[in-house]
Amino acid sequence: MSKKQKNIKSRSNDVFGKQARKKEIEKKTHFYNLHKNTIWTIVVIVVLVIFFIINNTRKVPDQGPYPPNYKGVDTSNVSSDL
Repeated sequence: MSKKQKNIKSRSNDVFGKQARKKEIEKKTHFYNLHKNTIWTIVVIVVLVIFFIINNTRKVPDQGPYPPNYKGVDTSNVSSDL
């Protein structure tokens, strides 16, 4: 075998260029990088639940006067057979 063929065979088992860098970076990932989407999803859901609770626990404003020329519904003719 010539020297070129030996070098080609030994290089074929090695990882090339950017692939080697990617493997090194993947090994050094932090907890935040692995779970970033999950963390932000939970934060958004918690904030929405807090706004929902605050919105539904406030005091209902008192009913004000009716607008001019308002004709109310006559409830005396409604049947009670519901």
